[in-house]
Amino acid sequence: MFYLSKAAIPTMGPGGAIINTTSVQAYEPTGQLLAYATTKGAIMTFTKALSELAIEQGIRVNAVAPGPVWTPLIPSTMPREKVKNFGGKDLMKRPAQPAELAPAYVFLASNESSYVTGSVLDMTGGRQLP
Repeated sequence: MFYLSKAAIPTMGPGGAIINTTSVQAYEPTGQLLAYATTKGAIMTFTKALSELAIEQGIRVNAVAPGPVWTPLIPSTMPREKVKNFGGKDLMKRPAQPAELAPAYVFLASNESSYVTGSVLDMTGGRQLP
C-alpha cells in the first residue's frame, strides 16, 4: 500500500480519491485471525495518516471497514458449523453480500464525498465500532 500510494499520488490530480479496505477486525481483533487483524489495523492507521499528507494535493483518502461478508473464502476456510452461523452475531443476523458494500466505495470515489477524508466507513451489519 505504501509503495502503490507513493507511485499513484504524483499521477493523481485534485479531486482524486484513494479508498482502502480495512475490517471490523481492526477494531475487534480475533486471535485466530492475528495476521489478518494486524494488517487491517495497519491499513486503518495508514489511511488516516495518508489523508493528512494527500489532502495537500487535493486527494482524499478513506477506507471501508466491512464486518462479515459472504465470499467463497468463507465456506472454504471454516468448519461447517461456523459457516452456518457466519454473521449471526451482528444486528442484521447475517453476513453482507459483496454487492451491498459496493455503494460505499462508489460514494467515497464520487464528488458526493468531496468533504470526506481520513474516514473509515463502517459496513458491519449494525455492529458498533469506536
